[in-house]
Amino acid sequence: MSIEPEMIVIPPGDFLMGSEDGAENERPVHRVYIDQFAIARYPVTNLLYRYFIEDADHEPPKFWDDPRFNQPDQPVTSVSWFDAMAFCEWHSARTGEDFRLPTEAEWERAARGGLEGKRYTWGDEPPQHQPRYSELWMNKPEPIGQRPPNGFGVQDIGENVHEWCSDWYDEHYYVHSPERNPQGPATGIRRVSRGGSWRHQIKIARVAARSSIPPEYAYSDYGFRLAKHHSIS
Repeated sequence: MSIEPEMIVIPPGDFLMGSEDGAENERPVHRVYIDQFAIARYPVTNLLYRYFIEDADHEPPKFWDDPRFNQPDQPVTSVSWFDAMAFCEWHSARTGEDFRLPTEAEWERAARGGLEGKRYTWGDEPPQHQPRYSELWMNKPEPIGQRPPNGFGVQDIGENVHEWCSDWYDEHYYVHSPERNPQGPATGIRRVSRGGSWRHQIKIARVAARSSIPPEYAYSDYGFRLAKHHSIS
């Protein structure tokens, strides 16, 4: 298992962001254009995060010694938004590339996998019909790559752990969100998170579903994946 995250290039393009039949904060549905970028195939794992802890002398997550949460191929959890940002800075310094958290719009573009207006990464079929749905996420996050990729080749997005995004959260942001590369509001008190959670009753979230918590919080179902700018060659 490689410690280096595999990055998938998401081509430039527009998509319909949000959902008319979801929560109020997912409206209005609006078309957004996103420049080309790259996003990690998987969330950051404990294996890679261990290098960060040791090299940067960073404090380990709360459950670092708990075998339910510390397996090398599990996504790292119990990390705050600040922990995720510190990791991005460390990984950028060691690689010479500009790694960061995805914006909320980038995350949804990547999660949709090129499908327009669908509820989930695979379409509209209920999550309970998905392969291995009844076997996974019983009492802990699963190792990465347990289920098929979406149309872009991204895996574990929308399920397993919530993922931090770079944006501040505003429940009414879609009303005035810019049409190209929205970055979220300039200020706020909560940071955006996206995706489903092993702790939820329904284990796979709709791609338009929005969530947020204060950036200093660190929960056992919160992780993150890397993103970076990728110019068109």
